[in-house]
Amino acid sequence: MTATIALVDDDKNILTSVSIALQAEGFLTRIYSDPEGALKALLDNPADLAVFDIKMPRMDGLELLRRLREKHQMPVIFLTSKADELDEALGLAMGADDYIAKPFSQRLLIARIRAILRRAEVSRAPDATDEPVADPITRGRLEMDPARHRVKWDGQDVTLTVTEFLILETLAQRPGVVKNRNQLMDAAYQDDVYVDDRTIDSHIKRLRRKFREVDSHFNAIDTLYGAGYRFSEE
Repeated sequence: MTATIALVDDDKNILTSVSIALQAEGFLTRIYSDPEGALKALLDNPADLAVFDIKMPRMDGLELLRRLREKHQMPVIFLTSKADELDEALGLAMGADDYIAKPFSQRLLIARIRAILRRAEVSRAPDATDEPVADPITRGRLEMDPARHRVKWDGQDVTLTVTEFLILETLAQRPGVVKNRNQLMDAAYQDDVYVDDRTIDSHIKRLRRKFREVDSHFNAIDTLYGAGYRFSEE
C-alpha cells in the first residue's frame, strides 16, 4: 500500500520541491500552506506520516502537533532552523518522532520517512511481516511488549514513539550495560542516516520525562558522561 505523506509549511517552494521528490520515490503527498486548514484535514483524514515546519504564522508547528496529538498518533517529523534548539527540544517532548534542521537534504528526509514508516508498520502489525517478533521484556517495574508496541511502568501505560521505544528496548535488553550514542543511533536509525548527538540526548530526556509523569522518582536510565547511557534494573 502506498504511504501518504502530509507536508505543512508556509514556504510554497519547499512544499513543491519536497512533494516532487517524495512522489518520485513512490509516495502520495498532500500539501498545506495553512496549518489551521492542515489540522482540520488531518483530523478528518489522517496521513501515514506528516512533516511540519515549526515556524509558521497563525499556528506554529508546535501548536499544530499539540492539537493533532489530542486525537491522533501519526508519526511527525519537524523541520526547524539550526538556531531553534529550544523548539527542537519542545517538539520532541511533545511527541514528534524526529526533527531535521534546515537547510536539509531531501535524501536525508526521505530516508528518515522510510525508517519511521517501516518501524511504525512493524509495530502495528508484526504478524504480517517476515521479521521475528521480539519476546516481551520485564525489567523490575518495566514491562515492554515489542509485538504490540506497549510499555508499562509499575503497571501504568507509558506512550512512546517508535524511536523512543527502540532506544529504550536497546537499553533494557541488557541492564547495566552502557550503550554509547552510536549504538543507540544504530538501533533507532537503521538506514545509514547521520544523526547528531543532540537527537539521541533529546530522545533520552523525553523518555525520562514521560516515565516521570507516571513516577516522579523514576531514575532507571543513567547517564555515564563521556560514555553513554544504561538501564538500571531496580
